[in-house]
Amino acid sequence: MSAAELDRAVELLVRQVGHWQQPRWAAVAEGGNVSRADLVHRLVQELANLGADVEGEPRRGVPRLDNDLALVDQLRVVAADLVAAGAPDATLGRAAAEVAATRSVL
Repeated sequence: MSAAELDRAVELLVRQVGHWQQPRWAAVAEGGNVSRADLVHRLVQELANLGADVEGEPRRGVPRLDNDLALVDQLRVVAADLVAAGAPDATLGRAAAEVAATRSVL
């Protein structure tokens, strides 16, 4: 799995949700019991955790901002940080799989 493939997975998700307004973010994700915003925030946190692990740093909570529209930017940032950290292919693959899984339930 390459950085380009992770970037592509993130871009597909961003295209899917980047135009959403607050009511769509607040809706419950398909087959789940949490909002779409909570699901994407969980993805952002998972990618941040992978990045911390790669860098040998402690895991830290990603702030849950008041405006769900910021989730797209948070996703882009943590994905770029993971790539910049020099994540191995296996980690990039796991990250891309997480992005794809999240995208499929939104």
